[in-house]
Amino acid sequence: MARRLRPVELDFTASAPVRLVFTATLAAPPPAVYRSLAVEVGSMPAWFTAVVSAVPTADGAGRTVRLRGGIAFEETVLAAEPDVRYAYRVDATNAPGVTALAEEWALSPAGKGTRLRWTMAADGATPFRLGLRLAGPGVGLSFRDAARRLDRRLTPARPRSPGTVR
Repeated sequence: MARRLRPVELDFTASAPVRLVFTATLAAPPPAVYRSLAVEVGSMPAWFTAVVSAVPTADGAGRTVRLRGGIAFEETVLAAEPDVRYAYRVDATNAPGVTALAEEWALSPAGKGTRLRWTMAADGATPFRLGLRLAGPGVGLSFRDAARRLDRRLTPARPRSPGTVR
Protein backbone atom coordinates (compact mmCIF):
# COMPACT_ATOMS: atom_id res chain seq x y z
CA MET A 1 0.00 0.00 0.00
CA ALA A 2 1.19 3.44 -0.80
CA ARG A 3 -0.07 5.46 2.17
CA ARG A 4 -1.41 5.11 5.69
CA LEU A 5 -4.60 7.03 6.42
CA ARG A 6 -5.66 8.83 9.57
CA PRO A 7 -7.30 6.27 11.87
CA VAL A 8 -10.94 7.17 12.47
CA GLU A 9 -13.62 5.60 14.62
CA LEU A 10 -17.25 4.75 13.94
CA ASP A 11 -18.50 8.28 14.70
CA PHE A 12 -16.63 9.47 11.59
CA THR A 13 -19.46 8.03 9.46
CA ALA A 14 -21.71 10.76 10.91
CA SER A 15 -19.23 13.64 10.99
CA ALA A 16 -16.93 13.32 7.96
CA PRO A 17 -16.52 16.32 5.62
CA VAL A 18 -17.88 14.19 2.76
CA ARG A 19 -20.64 11.65 3.36
CA LEU A 20 -22.37 9.72 0.62
CA VAL A 21 -25.44 7.86 1.88
CA PHE A 22 -27.49 5.43 -0.18
CA THR A 23 -30.41 3.17 0.71
CA ALA A 24 -32.17 0.20 -0.83
CA THR A 25 -34.85 -2.23 0.27
CA LEU A 26 -34.10 -5.91 -0.25
CA ALA A 27 -36.53 -8.83 -0.07
CA ALA A 28 -33.87 -10.88 1.74
CA PRO A 29 -34.04 -10.81 5.55
CA PRO A 30 -31.38 -9.02 7.66
CA PRO A 31 -29.55 -12.23 8.74
CA ALA A 32 -28.91 -13.22 5.11
CA VAL A 33 -27.80 -9.72 4.12
CA TYR A 34 -25.50 -9.42 7.14
CA ARG A 35 -23.96 -12.82 6.42
CA SER A 36 -23.05 -11.70 2.88
CA LEU A 37 -21.54 -8.44 4.11
CA ALA A 38 -19.64 -9.56 7.19
CA VAL A 39 -19.21 -13.34 7.17
CA GLU A 40 -18.94 -14.29 3.50
CA VAL A 41 -16.61 -11.37 2.73
CA GLY A 42 -15.09 -13.17 -0.25
CA SER A 43 -18.48 -13.29 -2.00
CA MET A 44 -18.53 -9.51 -2.46
CA PRO A 45 -17.20 -9.52 -6.06
CA ALA A 46 -20.13 -11.77 -7.06
CA TRP A 47 -22.64 -9.02 -6.25
CA PHE A 48 -20.68 -5.72 -6.10
CA THR A 49 -19.12 -5.41 -9.55
CA ALA A 50 -16.76 -2.58 -8.54
CA VAL A 51 -14.99 -5.07 -6.24
CA VAL A 52 -12.39 -7.41 -7.74
CA SER A 53 -11.50 -9.18 -4.48
CA ALA A 54 -12.34 -9.00 -0.79
CA VAL A 55 -10.36 -11.12 1.66
CA PRO A 56 -10.82 -11.23 5.43
CA THR A 57 -7.65 -10.72 7.47
CA ALA A 58 -6.70 -10.90 11.16
CA ASP A 59 -9.31 -13.59 11.89
CA GLY A 60 -12.09 -11.35 10.55
CA ALA A 61 -10.95 -8.15 12.30
CA GLY A 62 -9.78 -6.71 8.98
CA ARG A 63 -10.12 -6.99 5.22
CA THR A 64 -8.09 -6.42 2.10
CA VAL A 65 -10.22 -5.13 -0.78
CA ARG A 66 -9.27 -4.48 -4.40
CA LEU A 67 -11.44 -2.46 -6.77
CA ARG A 68 -11.57 -2.33 -10.54
CA GLY A 69 -9.03 0.19 -11.74
CA GLY A 70 -6.36 -0.97 -9.30
CA ILE A 71 -7.42 0.80 -6.10
CA ALA A 72 -6.64 -1.29 -3.00
CA PHE A 73 -7.59 -0.94 0.66
CA GLU A 74 -6.38 -2.45 3.92
CA GLU A 75 -9.23 -2.14 6.40
CA THR A 76 -10.03 -2.60 10.08
CA VAL A 77 -13.53 -3.66 11.12
CA LEU A 78 -15.05 -1.11 13.52
CA ALA A 79 -18.45 -2.72 14.12
CA ALA A 80 -19.81 -6.19 13.45
CA GLU A 81 -23.27 -6.32 14.97
CA PRO A 82 -25.15 -9.27 13.46
CA ASP A 83 -28.24 -8.26 11.47
CA VAL A 84 -27.76 -4.58 12.45
CA ARG A 85 -24.46 -3.05 11.29
CA TYR A 86 -21.11 -3.76 9.67
CA ALA A 87 -18.55 -0.95 9.49
CA TYR A 88 -14.86 -0.55 8.77
CA ARG A 89 -12.21 2.09 8.21
CA VAL A 90 -9.45 2.16 5.63
CA ASP A 91 -6.00 2.06 7.19
CA ALA A 92 -3.93 2.11 3.99
CA THR A 93 -4.64 2.69 0.31
CA ASN A 94 -3.03 3.55 -2.98
CA ALA A 95 -5.86 6.00 -3.83
CA PRO A 96 -4.60 9.57 -4.17
CA GLY A 97 -5.83 12.51 -2.09
CA VAL A 98 -7.75 10.64 0.61
CA THR A 99 -6.67 11.11 4.24
CA ALA A 100 -9.49 9.23 6.06
CA LEU A 101 -12.18 6.83 4.91
CA ALA A 102 -14.79 4.70 6.66
CA GLU A 103 -17.92 2.88 5.53
CA GLU A 104 -20.97 1.64 7.37
CA TRP A 105 -23.63 -0.81 6.21
CA ALA A 106 -26.72 -0.42 8.44
CA LEU A 107 -29.51 -2.99 8.27
CA SER A 108 -33.04 -2.71 9.60
CA PRO A 109 -36.12 -4.87 9.09
CA ALA A 110 -38.47 -3.83 6.28
CA GLY A 111 -41.41 -6.21 6.49
CA LYS A 112 -39.85 -9.61 5.78
CA GLY A 113 -36.92 -7.92 4.02
CA THR A 114 -34.12 -5.48 4.83
CA ARG A 115 -33.64 -1.76 4.51
CA LEU A 116 -29.94 -1.40 3.72
CA ARG A 117 -28.15 1.94 4.19
CA TRP A 118 -24.57 2.34 3.00
CA THR A 119 -22.60 5.35 4.20
CA MET A 120 -19.22 6.24 2.72
CA ALA A 121 -17.48 8.85 4.89
CA ALA A 122 -14.28 10.51 3.73
CA ASP A 123 -11.82 13.33 4.17
CA GLY A 124 -8.94 14.41 2.03
CA ALA A 125 -7.44 17.16 -0.05
CA THR A 126 -9.90 19.63 -1.57
CA PRO A 127 -9.70 18.08 -5.08
CA PHE A 128 -10.43 14.63 -3.60
CA ARG A 129 -13.45 15.90 -1.64
CA LEU A 130 -14.82 17.70 -4.70
CA GLY A 131 -14.21 14.67 -6.91
CA LEU A 132 -15.94 12.34 -4.48
CA ARG A 133 -18.97 14.62 -4.27
CA LEU A 134 -19.14 14.79 -8.07
CA ALA A 135 -18.82 10.99 -8.24
CA GLY A 136 -21.78 10.61 -5.86
CA PRO A 137 -24.41 9.85 -8.53
CA GLY A 138 -22.19 7.19 -10.10
CA VAL A 139 -21.40 5.66 -6.72
CA GLY A 140 -25.14 5.61 -6.04
CA LEU A 141 -25.79 3.73 -9.29
CA SER A 142 -23.09 1.23 -8.38
CA PHE A 143 -24.67 0.75 -4.92
CA ARG A 144 -28.17 0.23 -6.32
CA ASP A 145 -26.85 -2.30 -8.83
CA ALA A 146 -24.98 -4.10 -6.02
CA ALA A 147 -28.11 -4.15 -3.84
CA ARG A 148 -30.17 -5.64 -6.69
CA ARG A 149 -27.53 -8.29 -7.41
CA LEU A 150 -27.19 -9.15 -3.72
CA ASP A 151 -30.94 -9.48 -3.35
CA ARG A 152 -31.18 -11.76 -6.41
CA ARG A 153 -28.37 -13.87 -4.95
CA LEU A 154 -30.11 -14.17 -1.57
CA THR A 155 -33.75 -14.43 -2.62
CA PRO A 156 -34.81 -17.62 -4.40
CA ALA A 157 -36.70 -17.13 -7.64
CA ARG A 158 -40.41 -17.01 -6.99
CA PRO A 159 -42.66 -19.15 -9.18
CA ARG A 160 -45.19 -17.21 -11.20
CA SER A 161 -48.68 -17.03 -9.79
CA PRO A 162 -51.34 -19.01 -11.63
CA GLY A 163 -52.86 -16.86 -14.34
CA THR A 164 -49.77 -14.67 -14.78
CA VAL A 165 -49.24 -13.72 -18.40
CA ARG A 166 -45.67 -13.65 -19.77
